[in-house]
Amino acid sequence: MADPKPQSESRNAVGSSPVMEVTHITKRFPGVMALKDVSVMFFPGEVHAVVGENGAGKSTLMKIMAGAYTPDAGELILNGNRVSFSHPQEAQLKGISIIYQEFNLLPERTVAHNIFLGREPARFGVLDVREMNRRAEELLRELGVEKLISPTAQVSSLSVAEQQLVEIAKAISFDSKVLIMDEPTASLTSVEVKMLTDLIAKLSARNMAIVFISHRLIEVFDLAHRITILKDGELVDTVHTKDVTPEKIVHMMVGREFDHYFPPLGSSQDFGEVVLRIKDGSNDYLKNINLEIRKGEIVGVAGLQGSGRTELAEALFGAVPFKSGSVEVYGKMTTIKTPPDAIKLKIGFVTEDRKAEGILPKQPIRDNILLTVRSLQPLFGYILKDGIPGSKKLVPTLAKQVDLRSASFDRQAQYLSGGNQQKLVLSKWLASNADIFIFDEPTRGIDVEAKAGIHDMIRGLTKNGIAVLMISSELPEVLGMSDRILVMRDGKIAGELPAKSTEAEVMLTATGHGSANYSSENVKVEEEA
Repeated sequence: MADPKPQSESRNAVGSSPVMEVTHITKRFPGVMALKDVSVMFFPGEVHAVVGENGAGKSTLMKIMAGAYTPDAGELILNGNRVSFSHPQEAQLKGISIIYQEFNLLPERTVAHNIFLGREPARFGVLDVREMNRRAEELLRELGVEKLISPTAQVSSLSVAEQQLVEIAKAISFDSKVLIMDEPTASLTSVEVKMLTDLIAKLSARNMAIVFISHRLIEVFDLAHRITILKDGELVDTVHTKDVTPEKIVHMMVGREFDHYFPPLGSSQDFGEVVLRIKDGSNDYLKNINLEIRKGEIVGVAGLQGSGRTELAEALFGAVPFKSGSVEVYGKMTTIKTPPDAIKLKIGFVTEDRKAEGILPKQPIRDNILLTVRSLQPLFGYILKDGIPGSKKLVPTLAKQVDLRSASFDRQAQYLSGGNQQKLVLSKWLASNADIFIFDEPTRGIDVEAKAGIHDMIRGLTKNGIAVLMISSELPEVLGMSDRILVMRDGKIAGELPAKSTEAEVMLTATGHGSANYSSENVKVEEEA
C-alpha cells in the first residue's frame, strides 16, 4: 500500500497552515446535542481520520463542513478566512467536497453527466456531449482509472467501487482542496479497498486534505496521519497515529477497555439438523449452487465484488429466485419464488442496502420495527412474543436487544445515524421469530462496540438453534464469526473452507488461484502445487 505519511508529517513539521479549521462548533437537534464545542484543524496533504461510536457526531461535523448543516455556534475557517455555507453547492464551489456512504449519483445518467451535473459544457446554448465526455475522460485518466470506467457508461452499470471513483472524479472537477469521505470502504472487497487506498495516497500527495470517517481501525492506522476521536458530540482528542495503538483509540471512543472482537465459535457437536438445503440451484447469474445450513451454525460467505454473494442471498429469500434446482426446508421440498414465501418459511433477510431495501426512511422507528410482524399478521393488533404483550412493550424490547439508540420511537427513521439504521433493520427481523437468518453485511457502517454487540447477538441466535448465513466483505469478520466459509466466484460456490482458515486461503479461492473441488457431501479446497 502506498504511504503518504512521511511527506505530510514533514510538511506539517515545518509549519504549514491548515487548509480548514472548525472552531468551537456546536449543533443541536430536537432532544439531542449532536456537537458541543468541537475544534479540529485539517492540513493540506494530510489524511485525517475521524472516529467514534454511532451517534458520536462524526457525520454531523462533516455535514457542517460540507454545507449541508449550519452550526448553531462556532466558525468554519477556510485558507485563513471565515466562511459560512447555506447549501452544499456553496461549499463545493469553495473547494470542499463530500462523498457520502450512500452515493449522490443519478443511476440512469452517464458517468460524464454525473461528474458535470449542473455544469454541463454547452455550445451555442446546446449541450456539448463530446466536450463533456472529453473532460470526464481527462479526469478519469488523472485518477488512473480510464481503462476501468468509460465516461459514456451508465452509472447503474457500475460496481460500488466504480461509483465511488466517479464521486472522486466529480470532486476533482471542482478543484477540491478538502475531500470528505464517509465510510468509503464499507461495501468494498479487500482488492477494491487496496485500489481506493492507493488513490487516497495519490490525492494526498497532490496536497489535498482527506477527511476519512471509518469504523475499520485497520484502515485508519494504515492511512491516517492524525486521528480525531469524538464521543457523545464532544471532542475527546486529536492524536498522531504513530503515537497510539488501536486499543488506545477504542478506549477513547467507548470510555472503557474493549477486550474482544468476536464471540467463541460454535461446536459441530452442537449443530442440529439441516434446516435449509439447496441442490443445483441456478438462475440467470447463479450456477449449480449446492449448500446446507444446520441448526445452530453460522455459514459465512466470502468473495470479491460481483462474485454472487448478494445474488445468493436474494435467491434464497425469493427476491431473485432460483429458476432450477431444488429447495428443502427442514427436509421438505418447497419453492421460494417471492419474499413472502420465504417469510412464511421463517426465513429472515437483513439486506445490505438498508436505505433502499431495509427501512422506510420517512416512517417512524416504531413502524419500521413492526414491519415484518405486520406482514405476518395482516390484522395486526395484539402481539404476543416471548410473553411480552403488545407493540408498546415489543418495540423497546427489540430496540434494546440491538442497542438501537433514539430519544423517541416516533422519530422518523431517516434521522437515525447509519449505524442505528442498520440496527433498526436487525430489530425488524428479530420480531419475525425466524428460524433461518440471512445477514448481508450485518455490521456495515457500525462502530466497533456496536459491531461486537451485533456479533454477540448473531452468535446468541445460533445458541437458540437459529441457522445463520452471513455475507461480509470484511474478511476478519468472516473468519472470526464463521463455523464454515463458502467462497463465491463468478456466480458459483468456488469452495468451502473450515473455521479458522486464513485470509490468504480465502483470497486464493476467491481469485481462482487455488483449485477448489466442491460438492454438498464432500467439500475441500486444495491450493495448487
